[in-house]
Amino acid sequence: MVKEKCWSMKPDKRKALMLARRQLSELVCDAVNLEGINLTLPEIQTLLDGITVGGHKFFDQQIAINQSEAWLLLFGWLDKGAFDFSIKKICRLHAVAAKNEVLEWGRFRSGGVTIAGTQFMPPDAAGLPVVFEGMVEEARCIIDIYDQAIFVFLSMARQQFFYDVNKRMGRFVMNGILLNAGFPAINLPAKRQLEFNRLMLDFYDSGDQQAMNAFLRTCLDVRVVKIMNEK
Repeated sequence: MVKEKCWSMKPDKRKALMLARRQLSELVCDAVNLEGINLTLPEIQTLLDGITVGGHKFFDQQIAINQSEAWLLLFGWLDKGAFDFSIKKICRLHAVAAKNEVLEWGRFRSGGVTIAGTQFMPPDAAGLPVVFEGMVEEARCIIDIYDQAIFVFLSMARQQFFYDVNKRMGRFVMNGILLNAGFPAINLPAKRQLEFNRLMLDFYDSGDQQAMNAFLRTCLDVRVVKIMNEK
């Protein structure tokens, strides 16, 4: 059984999901800003209400909508107890999150990729299913739920299972694991992008997750922890 050893939170799936739903526009806003799409929170809220906003490319707005729809798909699975950490589910989520944005969406990449700024080479496309299953097995041996979820995010980012949208997919799966176990999601604030990018480059080259794990834990909102600990 996974546990949470840092904040002494007790799992509460209904509360964790409620908090994530209330944070949806913020989750989407930070995610697209981390990709260089400068949409403000009010603009994101307007988009999620079904109204386009002026002064921005339609393509950028569609990426934001894709993020929202992927979250809603994930929430639906979690509500029904249908979320699982499988290739089928991950590819289905990618089909929504990366629609019309990448070379191929909804399936693992069929060719090689590089990661800018690093010497690390992700595995060949043919071996990705085996790499994925190995990652799943390793994750299941990790007792602390945040260590487990962060391990999956970082592994997905480094192995580059898709042609693009790998970090976003890793965060979706990380938070799916957390919410499914009854613990609150981690949102990566766009204002911490520089710190995040520097640590990720070091991680890609070394494979050492320690610094990134510590950083991501600081991204969990202390207000959310307080709410989770309310009796």
